Amino acid sequence: MSLRARRQALIERADLRGDAFCTAYARAADDWLTDLFDRATEGDSRGLALMAVGGYGRGELCPFSDLDVVLVHKGRKNISATADKIWYPVWDEGISLDHSVRRPGDVLAMASEDLRVALGLLDARVVCGDPKVAEPVLEGALDRWIKQKPPWLGVLADLVAERHRSSGDVGFLLEPDLKESHGGLRDVAALTAMMLAVPVLADYVDTVAIDDARSVLTTIRVELHRRAGRDQNRLLLQEQDQVASALGEPDTDTLMRAVATAGRTVAWEGDDAWRRRGAWSRALESGRGRRKSGRGRSGDQTPGVTMQTGDPDIGVTEDEVVLAPTADVTGDASLSLRLAAVAAEKNLPIDRDALNLLGRKAPEAATPWTDQLRATLVRVLATGPPAIAALEALDQRRLLERYLPEWGAVRNKPQRNPYHRFTVDRHLLEATANAATMAHRVGRPDLLLVGTLLHDIGKGFPGDHTTVGITLVADVATRMGFAPEDVDTLVTMVRLHLLLPDSATRRDLDDPATAGRVADEVGNRATLELLAALTEADSLATGPSAWGPWKAGLVADLVERTCRLLAGEPVAPPAPWITDELRVIMDTVRSHGAPALSIEDPVVTVVAPDRSGLLAEVTGVLALHGLNVRSAAVAGEDGVAVEIFTVEPSRGRWPEAVRLSDDLAAVMKGTLSIETQLDERARTYRSARKVTSPQLVSTRVTVDNNASATATVVEVRAEDVVGQLHRITQALVACRLDVISAKVSTFGAAVVDAFYVRGPDGHKITDLATVAELEEAIEEHVGNAGGN
Repeated sequence: MSLRARRQALIERADLRGDAFCTAYARAADDWLTDLFDRATEGDSRGLALMAVGGYGRGELCPFSDLDVVLVHKGRKNISATADKIWYPVWDEGISLDHSVRRPGDVLAMASEDLRVALGLLDARVVCGDPKVAEPVLEGALDRWIKQKPPWLGVLADLVAERHRSSGDVGFLLEPDLKESHGGLRDVAALTAMMLAVPVLADYVDTVAIDDARSVLTTIRVELHRRAGRDQNRLLLQEQDQVASALGEPDTDTLMRAVATAGRTVAWEGDDAWRRRGAWSRALESGRGRRKSGRGRSGDQTPGVTMQTGDPDIGVTEDEVVLAPTADVTGDASLSLRLAAVAAEKNLPIDRDALNLLGRKAPEAATPWTDQLRATLVRVLATGPPAIAALEALDQRRLLERYLPEWGAVRNKPQRNPYHRFTVDRHLLEATANAATMAHRVGRPDLLLVGTLLHDIGKGFPGDHTTVGITLVADVATRMGFAPEDVDTLVTMVRLHLLLPDSATRRDLDDPATAGRVADEVGNRATLELLAALTEADSLATGPSAWGPWKAGLVADLVERTCRLLAGEPVAPPAPWITDELRVIMDTVRSHGAPALSIEDPVVTVVAPDRSGLLAEVTGVLALHGLNVRSAAVAGEDGVAVEIFTVEPSRGRWPEAVRLSDDLAAVMKGTLSIETQLDERARTYRSARKVTSPQLVSTRVTVDNNASATATVVEVRAEDVVGQLHRITQALVACRLDVISAKVSTFGAAVVDAFYVRGPDGHKITDLATVAELEEAIEEHVGNAGGN
């Protein structure tokens, strides 16, 4: 049976997963190659051996992995012809082959010149042939690596760091590369190679956890190959549901949580080992040697350990933070947090022995917390970015759950949309670190830090995360010993944590009802300050599209207006935006009939003869020229409309105003049809973006008659594709609605557009039949975007 047929038989065995599949396929490859080898050598294998290297050498052969082999010989005659008798059948099978033919000395010489060869030989084994030929290679490669001749570790460290920068994190990516990303299978191989060269590091690496994580990633990688039918290591959105189902997972979130857990374990263990390797190398260079940190020595008598005045049971070395032998590990519930606080304040990692000991013996926090324990938590959080590493170190030993049992529900929980760049737990830590830099803006920094840490805790439980979070935080804050009024404030922060960004980006700030509603909700300036800081901290931690100058300006404007209301001060009326200069342009348009268009970053102003559908036509032209609309204001006088748009160029450059104006005039005359072009661009955009999966973005229409005193607010959530605003405004026109203003927000693969509209009679839409007609029209127009 051919190797391809044997592989297919294994692929069709659904019960054969992960390591079991890899082992079975490697054995099948061994048997098949051995048969080829025997026929090629006619039974005479003297002075000739076939070695498997790299992943094949380790027996980690996924369905479509390369066969990495080396044919080693001692000057055998006609070696090229013999090799071809092995290689050509492999190629005929359509199986990827990475091969070489060398003498033993040449193999070792190549390992001295090429790091990839050196690493591959660490996993080398003899498949068939004369083992004596391979012995010098196997022994020599390992000996040279252990002695670091040449010194490859520094080069490997640089390559690992570069790969991490370019490939992202397995634990956080929406579509992680199971092999190349930070925390992936290549990191496991690199970590193993490092421990061979620096055996002392094996004392600090949890090899059981690493192997468990490797097994999880391998199982998923095998299934990904099986489903994709090729060597694919990036777990794409469109593959995730099928892989989860094939592995018997209840849902895709469970699969991706397993990926995140495994990836973050490998990443944390690997990062810690590389850091220790660097400290070890520096110590050798300075002649200091390495102190094995941990308990068992008296901290104040150990050279190089400085005990902390305020924390006498915690010491600091040049490289890490350690526990004193006298530390009350089993009785002091604050010890883990105090250790993290010192580590964050000194910007040093926590000693591995200390972490392991606390992981085994640290108690759960008694409730209610003492004032000292609560202050210690705030102390850690107040350090800002260094707190992330310190708290994640505790989390590696599940110590955070001793204080906050609810943390387990958000731990490594994926958010599975391109808007969020982190798992829920890491997002909370990142947001809190951001909040620490803003603590000077609020009267109660402790509430800001704890409220930010808990604002999304509801995402770990069924139901709306805000509604669930309100109940959870009331309980958590009470357990932490906060006063009842502080508990109420923390609950309010969770309840309203989306109020400012949603109101600022989806509502008309010039409408007095917007700031009035916010003022009614927050109740006082102190809470408003907390929410303003939380909004920025949360948005910055969410992702690059969640916070920028445009959104920051809108939130600041809303906060200022709300502050005035809360202080009893009159809110300044909006300045009339149809200026004298615009009126001159309107007169010209009224006389000549041609539209006028100007660009002044970031504003596009259009003055044109008023007509039904003008807004849809303008937004279509803007989309055609790569301009993303963020807000729009519309007005008209005596048959002339003024439309002012705040926009962002999607391609990083601005189109010429004259081209925009010419295209708009052509559309208005009916000589340019933009529908086909927009649909084509929508298809191209969706294909190029890749991360968008239609099932992740469903269309939703909300009609709100309470958000404004003078207009109905129609809010549309839909997939972000080219020309979407144009299609929605077309639907509004079809329903004979007059758009007064619009706000557009982008959240990863989705847009949320809010339109202030009035009916043909100039009033709000209150007729239920009209509302139903509107919802149907919008869904129909949006559904046609790019030919879904």
